[in-house]
Amino acid sequence: MATTERDRNELVTRARGAMRNAYAEYSGFRVGAALLTEDGTVFEGCNVENSSYGLTMCAERNAVFQAVAHGSTKFRSIAITSDDAGFLSPCGACCQVLAEFNPGLEVILTNASGKKKVTSLHKLFPVPPDLKKLSRRNPQSKK
Repeated sequence: MATTERDRNELVTRARGAMRNAYAEYSGFRVGAALLTEDGTVFEGCNVENSSYGLTMCAERNAVFQAVAHGSTKFRSIAITSDDAGFLSPCGACCQVLAEFNPGLEVILTNASGKKKVTSLHKLFPVPPDLKKLSRRNPQSKK
């Protein structure tokens, strides 16, 4: 099922709402994400910083983890917004997590002025590592 323009606008609105909840005490850089599942459910996430930056969690991964915690693993689209003037692409860690579930995921990037750019995870992260191919559980990996 394709993501409609109405769906995209709703995702952007939800991502902006999530961004308001960001815990960005150190950088002041707030990010929000809204993830649309195949069944039409939306899960939101915001960045949560920590004084030990390595423990900081991005908005995109927070949205994915919320979805998985509720039993959803099939995703159609994600909107990512920040209060920055430019378009914010997901970081490498977020790209890897998103690719685990849908390497061709539609990605909607928005900026502080509300401009929107629609792309795909495949374009942003064209060759994600796939450890499933190396798994001992995968019979093809023994060839």
